[in-house]
Amino acid sequence: MEKNTISKRISAVWTKLPVVVRSILTGFAVSSIGIAVWSILLSAIPAPWSIFPMFVALWAYLKFFSGSWGSRMSAEIKKLNFRGIKLSSTVWKCGIAAAIAFVIIVQASFVITFRLFDFPVEKFTADYKMLDSMPLWVAWAILVMGSIVAGICEETGFRGYMQTPLERKYGPVIAITITSIIFMLVHVSHTWALPILPHIFFASVLLGIVAFKTGSLIPGIIGHSILDIFDYSIWWSDITGGFQQRTIFKTGLDLQFIVWCLVFILALFLFFRLMKRLKNGNSNLGIRDKGIQIDYA
Repeated sequence: MEKNTISKRISAVWTKLPVVVRSILTGFAVSSIGIAVWSILLSAIPAPWSIFPMFVALWAYLKFFSGSWGSRMSAEIKKLNFRGIKLSSTVWKCGIAAAIAFVIIVQASFVITFRLFDFPVEKFTADYKMLDSMPLWVAWAILVMGSIVAGICEETGFRGYMQTPLERKYGPVIAITITSIIFMLVHVSHTWALPILPHIFFASVLLGIVAFKTGSLIPGIIGHSILDIFDYSIWWSDITGGFQQRTIFKTGLDLQFIVWCLVFILALFLFFRLMKRLKNGNSNLGIRDKGIQIDYA
């Protein structure tokens, strides 16, 4: 009886918190759980064997947070936050194309930035020195798994459990802005983050738009995972030789810089052209129409 009373009191306090506070705390927690599990496995089990239990952990993570496990009420709420809808072929095509365009946009923005400013190689590679000490195939295996974990867990937490309730309460612009600010601040702890904080915010905005317009986390998870594979292998480690280009102030304006600027502009144009073709994806998820009332007041 006493446990039930405590549980009710905690629930009452929780529901009195503003939606923005509940969404931020929930989204951060959902994201952190999966990443923490990967960190623990990576520390406890020698690479690359830690990858195999992580596949099981990711399967359980997706089952739970997508609403496949749990009571009917909790399952429906999880499905809403996970954006669990069936996508049409048009949405699939536009979503995947936008995910690829997203990767190109962010990578191009990095190249352009570090052709204008000196690339801080020590800051960018400080967090992942462990990859340099591994056999190449092991480093790639850990790198790819880490990218998949980040893609799944961060999209589920930020674009799912954080952004979705904010969208329904405040609309997409405010929801994407708040989520992107929190996403940017969460990454400040990394040594490579400070020089590219605007890039992190901008990337989160693009992922937020993809989630909102497609009504799904899947395209964003794919784009986020691919992006991190490039980031880990090119920018955050020396596994591919790293970024070696000097700034245009040392080399002069060259064709490579001009090409990357054009790639950035064209990819950005394509991204928004694709998003313009889609209706707001969240309208497809009629949770309230099923008689399940979700309080976002």
